[in-house]
Amino acid sequence: MKLFRFGPRGAAKPGMLDAEGRGRDLSSVIPDLGPDQLSDEALARLAALDPTMFPMLPDDVRYDACIADSQRFFCIGLNYSDHAAEAGMAIPDFPILFTKVCEATGANDPVAIPKGSTKTDWEVELGVIIGTGGAHIALEDALSHVAGYCVVNDLSERAFQIEHGGQWVKGKSCEGFGPIGPYLVTRDEIPDPQKLDLWLDVNGERMQTGNTEKMIFPVAEIIAHLSTFFPLRAGDVISTGTPPGVGMGMSPPCYLKAGDEVRLGVEGLGEQVQQFVAFDG
Repeated sequence: MKLFRFGPRGAAKPGMLDAEGRGRDLSSVIPDLGPDQLSDEALARLAALDPTMFPMLPDDVRYDACIADSQRFFCIGLNYSDHAAEAGMAIPDFPILFTKVCEATGANDPVAIPKGSTKTDWEVELGVIIGTGGAHIALEDALSHVAGYCVVNDLSERAFQIEHGGQWVKGKSCEGFGPIGPYLVTRDEIPDPQKLDLWLDVNGERMQTGNTEKMIFPVAEIIAHLSTFFPLRAGDVISTGTPPGVGMGMSPPCYLKAGDEVRLGVEGLGEQVQQFVAFDG
């Protein structure tokens, strides 16, 4: 299934794509698409529905963040061997973990360049949404804890991230830096998350092209590793790293400015497009 949330920010409703790719309003069945709707049992109930029995949505609907009430947004750094090479950094021995503390936002919402920013950058990533929490999850069981997958743009302000005394979270958490979606694609539609193409364009020019097979630490290993240190919860979002082609890695570096358009996607998970605007206020 391809599930989503639609409507104004703060008043989003749940939806589903039908077999023809048309959006349907599920708000008469579930109040929202949040942690309580992500268990295998809850998703099975949704899968048993006939989408054509629900109201059709207009094509120009706004997609909100594809998961509601997500309190934790984990990210894995330097998780593609070719991206680590372009960054001039060694292959890590363990997954590099950091967090984003910004609110998850809609896939196509405009993004303001942060006040004082000189190095706003892009990162297309495969997002993993946990459906069943747990601690000390075995590697062989890890993917069964996944509700679904989504597109993430792990937007980054490199000066904030690198030049302000450490802690990547500083450059990862500016307002609007958490677009996820448009869809939560349930794991049954993605039999192997390590065989997905990723891409990103800036103003129509291809910047990133990659495949999740290049991950240093695959999805299952990331889940097992993180759950060793703290229990994972339903609704947790894990952004699994980016392939090469980020602005910081170019020669000379290239960063986003007001007026730029970024379009990105992951195979089978849909596309995002963001317009970048000047900071106001």
